[in-house]
Amino acid sequence: MHFSEYDTRLAGYAVIVNDDDEILLSWFNGGKDRLHAIWTLPGGGIEFDESIEAGTVREIKEETGFDAEIVRPLTTHSFTEARRNPIFRDSTDRPFKGVRVVYEARITGGTLGTLEVDGTTDRAEWLPIDSLQNVRHARIIDIGLEAWRAAV
Repeated sequence: MHFSEYDTRLAGYAVIVNDDDEILLSWFNGGKDRLHAIWTLPGGGIEFDESIEAGTVREIKEETGFDAEIVRPLTTHSFTEARRNPIFRDSTDRPFKGVRVVYEARITGGTLGTLEVDGTTDRAEWLPIDSLQNVRHARIIDIGLEAWRAAV
């Protein structure tokens, strides 16, 4: 299928791990239907006029309250859906491709607490990495942690 025949969402996410082996995560509230609430990496959609790195840093700030800097790229991940994912926008008949770039990042300032108002992130928390098997979480966390472990 030619790229002009489907919609694409470019997103940047960050793996941020502290010295206590805790990972900084955002609580995605599920969007419009609230049925798909789940822990995920801080990050999200990149605006048209910003770089992926700048958009990722902006998303970290909005979702967690922290200022951050990108350390390095870790991996990319993409997925396709036959129709637009209604969590992100009104559904259309056009196929959808999500493209995600995952970075390692570090905190440079700020205070824990989401800055989003009426958005899809309700809160952010540090969770022990070894607790992830017991909590509902997005696959992008596993993808990011696998790449992070391979890089350290």
